[in-house]
Amino acid sequence: MRDSRRARLILGALLAVALIVLTVDHRTGDSSPLRPLRAAGAYVLGTAETFGGGVLRPVGGFLHAIVTAPSAQDRIEALKAENAKLRSGLVADKLNADRAKELKQLLGLSGTGGYKVVPGNVVARRGQPGFEDAVQIDLGTADGVRPEMTVLNGDGLVGRVLQATSRTSTVVLISDPASATGARLEGGKEIGVVHGVGEYGRLVQFRLLDSTAPLSRGGRIVSFGSQHGRPYVPGVPIGVIERVESTPGELTRIAYARPFADLTALDVVGVVVEAPKRDPRDAVLPAKEGAR
Repeated sequence: MRDSRRARLILGALLAVALIVLTVDHRTGDSSPLRPLRAAGAYVLGTAETFGGGVLRPVGGFLHAIVTAPSAQDRIEALKAENAKLRSGLVADKLNADRAKELKQLLGLSGTGGYKVVPGNVVARRGQPGFEDAVQIDLGTADGVRPEMTVLNGDGLVGRVLQATSRTSTVVLISDPASATGARLEGGKEIGVVHGVGEYGRLVQFRLLDSTAPLSRGGRIVSFGSQHGRPYVPGVPIGVIERVESTPGELTRIAYARPFADLTALDVVGVVVEAPKRDPRDAVLPAKEGAR
C-alpha cells in the first residue's frame, strides 16, 4: 500500500516538473535554456525515423512487388499482344493498299484493251508435270474461268490457264520453257513467237519469223492473239527487247525481252473471260518515257 502511494507521489511530482518545464520553454521561446536539449532530442528522434524508413522502405517495395507481380506480368503480356496486333494491322493495311493499287492498274489496262476480266490473287507457286513455271490462283470454274484463257496483270501478259477446278486454277507462265505465245512488234506487222527460257522469268525469247525485219534493243512486243482469243487475246503488252542475237544465214531472228509483268512477284491477276471485239493493237502499251 505504501509502495502504491509512493509511486503516485513520484508520478505527480514528475508531471508537475514536466508542466513547469514546458511552460518555461514555451514562454522563453528561442532564448529558452532548454533549447539545446530540445534540439538534441529532435536530432535523435529524427535520425531514428530516417534510419527506420531507409530500412523498411526496400522491404516494403519488395513486398509490394511480390504482391503485384502477377497483375504486372498480365499487363506486360497484354501490352505485347496489343503491340503485335498493331504491327499486324499495319502490315495488313499496307498489303491491302498495295493490292488496291494493283487492282486499279489491272482494271485500267483491261478497260483500255476492252478485255473483260475476273480479278483474283496468286496463292501459291507450284510445279506441274511438263511445266516448270506455274502458279495457282484463287479463281475457278465457279468464277467463269476455263482452261486456255489469258491471264494478265496491271503490267502485261502473265500466262494462260492450264486447268481449273471449281475454286482454283493452275496458270502456266509465259516464262515456262514449254510455253509459246504469238507476238508482234510494236508499230508494225512483223510477227513471231515468244518462248519461255526459265531464268526465273527475267527474260523471254522472241523469235521473229522474218529474218530481214529490223529488230533492235528497246523494241516492244505485244501478244498477237489466238483464234477466238484462246489461249491468248491480242494487244497485251509482253516485254521490251534487251538484246538481239546475231543469226546470219538463219530464217528467223532471235531476241531476248524483259517481261513487263514481274513474274517472280505476282499477286493480283485477272483472267480474261471475254476477248475484245477489236484488236487494240498498241493502245495498251504504256507510254514511253519522255513521251508523256
